[in-house]
Amino acid sequence: MTLPATMRALEASAFAIDSLKLVERPVPAPRRGEILVRIRAASLNYRDLAILAQAYLPTLPLPYVPASDGCGEVVAVGDEVTRFRLGDRVAPIYTQGWHDGKPTIEMRTKRTLGAPLSGVLQDYVAVPAEDAVIVPGHLTDAEVATLPIAALTAWSTLEEGDVKPGDTVLVQGTGGVALFALQFAKLAGARVIALSSSDEKLARAKALGADVGINYRTTPDWQVAVKEATGGRGVDIVVETAGATLDKSLASLAFGGFIGVVGFVAGYEAKIPLRAVLGPMIRIQGIAVGSRARFEAMNRAIALHGLKPVIDSTFPLARGADAFRHLASGQHFGKVVIDVAGA
Repeated sequence: MTLPATMRALEASAFAIDSLKLVERPVPAPRRGEILVRIRAASLNYRDLAILAQAYLPTLPLPYVPASDGCGEVVAVGDEVTRFRLGDRVAPIYTQGWHDGKPTIEMRTKRTLGAPLSGVLQDYVAVPAEDAVIVPGHLTDAEVATLPIAALTAWSTLEEGDVKPGDTVLVQGTGGVALFALQFAKLAGARVIALSSSDEKLARAKALGADVGINYRTTPDWQVAVKEATGGRGVDIVVETAGATLDKSLASLAFGGFIGVVGFVAGYEAKIPLRAVLGPMIRIQGIAVGSRARFEAMNRAIALHGLKPVIDSTFPLARGADAFRHLASGQHFGKVVIDVAGA
């Protein structure tokens, strides 16, 4: 296969969505131990918006290529690569080098795709063969592109929370992480309570399997409603995507419950009443996506159950800025995808 000398890349020249423009860049050559992946599809996460707002990695050098989640085909391999063959469909892992166990500080601060490492909103990316995984065969490229951060974060949260049949899980919102958590929790035999500011989105969440829907706009004291929906007991696991609502999440928990803090879409600060932590003996843990081993375990479960990710909308690479604007609007239900291989 003859590769072109140059490729398209969606590049941010400033910390603003309006700065996103298509540029030409050289196609990278895979070095020893690397694979070259022709990116077919990518998906956006709230992290990508935060980086563009300089609220995350504020010292990031410009210009840079955003986004960490993609799916593509192996089109070239470097020397000593045995993990993949030409034509394999793969997804690079978000934290490069994190294969199992716990990551190092260097991995978490210097080895993440989409900043500070170059992202996947370009035609080709070269990554170490050890830092990609084979993807579920029943999923489209767009569906696979939703997995590396959103799905794995949801999977890790439930695994760290030791989800069991009969547990109750609270998910906040109807973005990618929340909907994956809903789907994975139902596979585990758990009951799910979903929060949203939209009755229409709550109806769609119930169609996916949510047992209870609570509109936090019309019910601002939603922690009371959560307790009522659980007969006063509270939930076993909270998938905390909002961040600033941590106090209400604490008030929603059952004795010995677990909160996985995965995001900060409602703000970067939260007030925590210590009595709500100590008395009921709850656990609060930050979730940093997950390792390659956990990604592979999740993919096996997805393939076994035929799970299908929820995609809200798809944009061509040339309209990548519009995809970011749509995500920022908060109108999405599920994942916002960018078709990199299309025109």
